[in-house]
Amino acid sequence: MAQEPYRPRRSVLYIPASNDKALAKIGSLACDAVIIDLEDAVLPAGKKAARDKVAGILAGHEKSCEMVVRINPLASEWGAHDLLAVAKAEPDGILLPKVATPRDILEAGDLLDDNFAPDSVKLWAMVETPKALLNIGAIAELGRDPASRLACFVTGTNDLMKATGILATSDRRYLMPWLMQLVLAARAGGLDVIDGVANDFRDLDAFAGECADGAAMGFDGKSLIHPAQIEPANRAFSPSPERLAAARAIKDAFARPENAGKGVIAMDGRMVERLHLAEAEKLLAKAAIIGA
Repeated sequence: MAQEPYRPRRSVLYIPASNDKALAKIGSLACDAVIIDLEDAVLPAGKKAARDKVAGILAGHEKSCEMVVRINPLASEWGAHDLLAVAKAEPDGILLPKVATPRDILEAGDLLDDNFAPDSVKLWAMVETPKALLNIGAIAELGRDPASRLACFVTGTNDLMKATGILATSDRRYLMPWLMQLVLAARAGGLDVIDGVANDFRDLDAFAGECADGAAMGFDGKSLIHPAQIEPANRAFSPSPERLAAARAIKDAFARPENAGKGVIAMDGRMVERLHLAEAEKLLAKAAIIGA
């Protein structure tokens, strides 16, 4: 399977399709991706009008960041119409809410294929229900098949907490097992995975801590609800100067003539394998793309 080029998804900002003031600022934002929201942020009476705006929204902005549209569930009265209308506008991705089984991804992909949507239109999946978590391995496996279009998981932590009744705590201790399960499944499927939102956008210190925890768990980025959260998310999900220095040291060490052909070398009293070199090269390549 050909490897998709790396796209940073450190900061993924939701913007309601009904909020013209926020939409007008997209070009000035430093986030890696924007999700134009047709689902939760739009009342039923405004669903069709919001859908009809999508083509103009996408055409009106240079793609300085990845442009994704969250549609309504395919099982709803708006979902299939949303999918086909949005696909014609050719966003980078279409975010499917309430995904529960692999069939939800396959049905959306079939509709896109049948209506000749270009392969560049990828599918993102909201993981926000207990059933989705129970089926997460099978859903993630679709990431190994380019024909599925599946590229990314987005965590719906608020919906998961509502559906399960777990207590919301500042350290997310009761969510943690499910978050780690989601990261593991995403990696098995070769997918990116975005952490859920932090609801208090005014407490940027707490938000930065949540971002740091998410990065340590292996998430690629964070879902955002306010532009003030962009900078802390970009910082937390970018490689630190210390990690970059360590990666350069590993790369330089393996490049020395005396280490040519060696599978394992010693550095500063520890064993370093070529798998560490591969990790270092990947990290440096990502840093070059994001300008770290």
